[in-house]
Amino acid sequence: MNLFRGWIGEKKAAFYLWLSLSGKSYHIFNNIILPSRSGTTQIDHLIISVFGIFIVETKNKKGWIFGYKNQPNWTQVIYGEKYSFQNPLRQAFRQKKILSEFLNLDESKIYTVIYFVGSCVFKTPLPENVINKGIGSLIKRFRSQVLSTEDVNRIIKLLRKHLSESSLSNRDHIKSLRKRHSSNTLCPRCGSNLIERMAKSGYKAGTKFLGCENYPQCKFTKDL
Repeated sequence: MNLFRGWIGEKKAAFYLWLSLSGKSYHIFNNIILPSRSGTTQIDHLIISVFGIFIVETKNKKGWIFGYKNQPNWTQVIYGEKYSFQNPLRQAFRQKKILSEFLNLDESKIYTVIYFVGSCVFKTPLPENVINKGIGSLIKRFRSQVLSTEDVNRIIKLLRKHLSESSLSNRDHIKSLRKRHSSNTLCPRCGSNLIERMAKSGYKAGTKFLGCENYPQCKFTKDL
């Protein structure tokens, strides 16, 4: 049911993007699976333009949404029931790093957007790139050119080549997700190495744990 709901949400977002963004200025790719040294990543929607590259992570959820930028999980409240789900900003963080490496492009030219397509209400303050309406309007706010036409053409050619040659499927991506989250060597969030650390304070002081070597940019930790 969750997979079907997610598929419906992606179809809605794809339609809104097609409707609101001119094909002359924006090139849209949907459901792209990219490889990396730490497993695959799946990007719901990717928009290429001279104004930058936009990653759109789609969430199809109703009800009330509670969350903060640095929380590992957010909460959906619907019909009096609470459901926890991964902070989508963290998903987009890893997608951005992998896309940057795949395209050989500086991360500063890649922007992330979290788009809730269901009838939901945000009950906590969320960053400006987390929205539940106006996906096209948000992207069109970026008017400074950061990529040349040659850059855009190179990226489009690279992505089309990958899509025509890649055999990666959603099933492969799910297998990769399971493997990545069980790893004790690579960070499942950003793909950096996990290293052994020791808690210096709090109730876990003196306890060893695994932490991302990319800290403080990435704050993933895992108990040993």
